[in-house]
Amino acid sequence: MKTRFIASLTAGCALIAPLPLMAQSYQGRGSQAETGAAEEPGTQVAPTGRRLSVEPYIEVSQILTAQLSPFDDVLTYTQVAAGVDASYIGRNSGASVSLRYEHNFGYGDASDSDTVSGIARGYTTLVPQMLTLEAGALASRTTVTSGGANVFAGQNNLDNSTQTYSAYIGPNLSAEIDRVDITGNYRLGYTRVDSPDFVAPGGSPADVFDESVTHSAQLRAGTQPGEYLPVGIGVGGGYFREDIDNLDQRVIDSYLRADVTVPITPALAVIAGVGYEDVEVSSRDALRDAAGNPVIGPDGRLVTDETGPRRIAFEASGLIWDVGVLWRPSQRTSLQAVYGRRYDSDTYYGNFSWRPSRNSTLGVNVYDTLSGFGGRLTNSLAALPTDFEVVRDPISGAIVGCVNSVSGASCLDGLLGSVRSSVFRSRGVSAYYSRQVGRTTAGITAGYDRRTYLGAPGTVLEASDGVSDESLYIAGTVTGPLGRDAGYTIATYASYIDSGFVGVGDALALGSSAAYNRSFTRNLTGRVAVAVNYLDSEVSAEDLKSASALVGLRYGF
Repeated sequence: MKTRFIASLTAGCALIAPLPLMAQSYQGRGSQAETGAAEEPGTQVAPTGRRLSVEPYIEVSQILTAQLSPFDDVLTYTQVAAGVDASYIGRNSGASVSLRYEHNFGYGDASDSDTVSGIARGYTTLVPQMLTLEAGALASRTTVTSGGANVFAGQNNLDNSTQTYSAYIGPNLSAEIDRVDITGNYRLGYTRVDSPDFVAPGGSPADVFDESVTHSAQLRAGTQPGEYLPVGIGVGGGYFREDIDNLDQRVIDSYLRADVTVPITPALAVIAGVGYEDVEVSSRDALRDAAGNPVIGPDGRLVTDETGPRRIAFEASGLIWDVGVLWRPSQRTSLQAVYGRRYDSDTYYGNFSWRPSRNSTLGVNVYDTLSGFGGRLTNSLAALPTDFEVVRDPISGAIVGCVNSVSGASCLDGLLGSVRSSVFRSRGVSAYYSRQVGRTTAGITAGYDRRTYLGAPGTVLEASDGVSDESLYIAGTVTGPLGRDAGYTIATYASYIDSGFVGVGDALALGSSAAYNRSFTRNLTGRVAVAVNYLDSEVSAEDLKSASALVGLRYGF
């Protein structure tokens, strides 16, 4: 098992880092957006011109993986892949998609595998200046440790590989009636994780997510300062629900609130809101055998006792409030910092963005959310831009979790960093910086995430109640040309995860990769790539080290 696990490290991806996910954002013309489990609508504004780019390709590569510790072993694969990268920006619509299918032919002890990976995000206008329809989707293959908490990008069809699928669709409303801004959105989301049987340390089944359906909706009406009143006012409400298949877990979060924006200077305003929120997290227990032990189904997951009572894992209802500042000295700089009370505890959130020039972007985000794995993933897909380029591992072709766009970097890694089914409250901070100098682009992301799980008393999930996973991470990439017909990509990462679950412990992962490509003709490109990875985990008695190399050809149509 260790031999196969070390092979998975050749994907060159970090222990997954968290996505910048806002609990609340500022929208409209001077009024504060309401607080909800889902983010505000992310309608994209397309330029007046149009741009269409479609780049299908096929690849054939030879991969060699050397396991350096704790065992000496060499695995080889022939990889055949086909994919497409496409984007469109029009007057009333926009979309980006990166989709890839690959098959690895293993030799000797190396196993064959099939992998589908991709990400897509787009929107279209239904009613100009009022109603849009947006959608997004993700497919990602990952490799999970025995605790179910630490995830790596997966290259091969290993015993502990999972395939994650997620998609959402819904309309966005943005209108103005008598100088009153009306905004709203609805999103229907679905997430599924296909995984093998997992056994956590101690022989108990790991709490691995299966599937969930999410519904989220928000509606708000507000005015800007100086129109009807010297201050801006707004009222709104929202609803979020996630139904998780594992043990029939359910999250319901509904709220009503009013907000006010008090301008201090043309660039500075005090923002505040107050309202009522009702949150409930519940589940059923696992089916028990005659000896009282949980029954495990053929998929390796716990079987739900459908006849048993629903039990409360967390509930909070009553007053919610927040107060903060909004600073917008220019179109290039924006700061929102908020403190308040929510989920029966203090909450902090905010964001800072700065574009010192057309070629550089800095962003910081502080977040506080409560949802399941699927709910957070679909909300994060909705936060992605519609014009982006994905970052793929040079050896496996897997999406390493971040996308680059003119507005900076967005990462999905942290969501894939734990595939536990338990509902959780996630709090943390993330930051990114990107800069383009000529044709060379560099980017760096870093952050901290704390995920605290909720489990109902009297159920098998009770053991996870209050347990937290904490992670620190940093990752960087540099891409650029080497002459007219060649280019390079260098990526590196460091990640540390400390899990509070028994037998999982902490893990430190380090790695780097470099890729070189050269065009022989207009359609034919040669590729060479190398990667090294290191893992120091309490799960393993010895450090895990691996190195890999790739030589291949790509033909673009």
